[in-house]
Amino acid sequence: MTTGTTNGSNPDAEVNVFAIELERWRDVRGFSRAALAKAMGYDRSYVSKVLSGTERPSEAFARHAEAALRAGGALLAAFRAYEAHRPVRTHPAVPPITDATAGTGSLVVDHDDETLRYENGVYRLTQRRHLVNHGTEPITRYLIRISVDRYPGDPERSNQLYSENPLTWDEIDLHAWHGRGRANPMDWTAHHDRDAFKEVWLLFSGTHGHFPLYPGESCWIEYEYTVSEEHWGNWFQRAVRLPTRTLSVCLDFPAGLAASVWGLHTSMTAQAMPFATAIGRDDTGDRHIFPWSCEDPPLHARYRLEWDFRGRAAQTDGPAPRPSEVMASLGIVQDSDPALRRVARSFDLPSEAEDARRVVTALNSARERVAQAHTFGKGMGIAAPQIGIDRAAAIVRTPDGEAITLFNPTIIESGGDTDEQYEGCLSFFDVRGQVPRSHVIHVEHTTIDGQTKITVFERGVARLAAHEIDHLHGTLYTDHMRNGIAPIPVEQYRGTGITWKY
Repeated sequence: MTTGTTNGSNPDAEVNVFAIELERWRDVRGFSRAALAKAMGYDRSYVSKVLSGTERPSEAFARHAEAALRAGGALLAAFRAYEAHRPVRTHPAVPPITDATAGTGSLVVDHDDETLRYENGVYRLTQRRHLVNHGTEPITRYLIRISVDRYPGDPERSNQLYSENPLTWDEIDLHAWHGRGRANPMDWTAHHDRDAFKEVWLLFSGTHGHFPLYPGESCWIEYEYTVSEEHWGNWFQRAVRLPTRTLSVCLDFPAGLAASVWGLHTSMTAQAMPFATAIGRDDTGDRHIFPWSCEDPPLHARYRLEWDFRGRAAQTDGPAPRPSEVMASLGIVQDSDPALRRVARSFDLPSEAEDARRVVTALNSARERVAQAHTFGKGMGIAAPQIGIDRAAAIVRTPDGEAITLFNPTIIESGGDTDEQYEGCLSFFDVRGQVPRSHVIHVEHTTIDGQTKITVFERGVARLAAHEIDHLHGTLYTDHMRNGIAPIPVEQYRGTGITWKY
């Protein structure tokens, strides 16, 4: 292994951002230097020299460190910054906030790290947080939330499940610790106990007495609980409720399930976008590991990871499922459901802004699931009734990837030429039908902050928007087809993966 040494003639010319980041992630994962060297397959003395800055790391070393510490790309990014001689990235000062609801005072989360492991029908979540008290009073308790949703696209089905078979404390089997290496067990007490939702106060006390977090001090806390897959759907979400400097998540699945993972970031504006940084993947051994991390996530943002166990589908016998069966399995309401013929309930915005954001998150999650199963060259959209939610919200993703969110939309004017093109609907995806539509539509809709807005859509985007707006008014594309024209089977359709033609 060939290495170089750090140029010590001018300490300001080359700040070792990689060594700083490596030391931080070693602390996050709780590795000693010897344990880190063993996990990476390197000599302990060499790892120690890299950490102290007396040895220059190689790219191979950085990649081994990234894999061993599951840093979600953070270590590779630090290595590239180090190689480019850029100055070390320092965390900006985070203004403390007072969270009266949580009773945690002026807290900053220096690092929030989660590992979700699935094995034999059970999810085990381990959460570690490095907390810093920027307030003036000692902190004696910390509020955590455990919320599950087996069918995020079908709230009635989920509600029925938890009403008949609620989440219990025995199933959760919650344990918590204070300090590195789970040094001190923490007591806890229930704050809210609901069928699908628990809130718990973790107490800074336990068998070893009381250990408040005093002003200016920091500490690690860790807690762990389990949920069966009967109660937990294929998703994990983190909501940023306190100022947070680093957020990291690691999904750990058996290799035989052939998991496919994607992520969505939802902001206060209700727009949902893919993660700005890629989710990592390590397929070595009998586990598939998916790490991801980000720096300085904004307050109130939600980061949602979803997955599909494709290995299960491959293990099923019999003929391939019909497109409509695939969509039904992904939570899309099918055309036999009377919900598709009802006019969706409007939002009262901005008073129902939080409800609107939750619906948009569910819509974008459904869109991601569907996009994993089918290629959409013409763009796509989903309306809330199609996932069992009776609210006037729809999303559209254009062929260029632009995301459009519509609340309470109505077409108030149509113009331009009219043409006929084939459309498909996720709620009866076995067929395609030729639908006449105007090239230009004017849509009146409401923004998340309650303003009324008129947006003009043209050509293919107008067709996509009109299709979803129809759903919110109880109309299907077949209602617009000319008399005597019937949809054709999807097997006869030749336009899959091809954009609109004008």
